Amino acid sequence: MTIYIFAFFLMVLLVAGMAIGAILQNKPIKGTCGGLNTLGMKKDCEVCGGDDDECEKEQERQRQAALAKAAAPSDLAYDATQKHNKQS
Repeated sequence: MTIYIFAFFLMVLLVAGMAIGAILQNKPIKGTCGGLNTLGMKKDCEVCGGDDDECEKEQERQRQAALAKAAAPSDLAYDATQKHNKQS
């Protein structure tokens, strides 16, 4: 029974170590080698329809949208750096 408990905790430590490593690297998880090309399913992609150029364009559009959203001023907070002239 001791061996099973030891093996269980060893597996938990290994999985936790891999998770911490993935978090600390701060990189997106990549797919398998080949992906849809290997299975012959690339043409079934809903975004690009199998066109690599269209896929790159869509990824760039998503990056630009994320940057624009992050750079946009928030309406949820008061911006004290702006001068507000009130007419009273």
